Amino acid sequence: MKKILSNLQKIEDSILIVTFVVMVLSSFAQVVNRNITHSGISWFEELSRYCMVYMALLAAEAGLRDGTQISITAITDMFNDKTRKFILIIAKIVVLVFAVVVFVTSFELIRIQLASGQSSPGLKLPMVVPYMALPISFGIIVIVQAGILIKMVMEAFSRKGISGEVK
Repeated sequence: MKKILSNLQKIEDSILIVTFVVMVLSSFAQVVNRNITHSGISWFEELSRYCMVYMALLAAEAGLRDGTQISITAITDMFNDKTRKFILIIAKIVVLVFAVVVFVTSFELIRIQLASGQSSPGLKLPMVVPYMALPISFGIIVIVQAGILIKMVMEAFSRKGISGEVK
């Protein structure tokens, strides 16, 4: 499981790096083109926007995975360690259920886009490509969060305490 999560993280990080570089370059090219030639090329902006969508959705998973999402711990800090772990497991289940629902329903959006044959105005890219950000990112979220949830449950029900002593 650890190897699968590690490989997913590498893929995700690679996509984030590529989309960031492409977004920055296309935004820069749009600004330079607009200020030097005084004409805008719409597909630069469109490419930048689609890269930003992929980045935002994949970065949300990275934040969930690394625990860097904003969270309010004032309530959970009031409870003892066992109750806090239980609350965090429940919160992880809620995140996982939401991710599964979005992942499953995103395939209906993909189906609709495939059936319509719609393409983007600037790049003439099939609209299924930008919409694929949803199943890709939420698929990764489901897999990673399920792995984290399994680890949390196993740690909560293990016979070892925090100090490593067998209870």
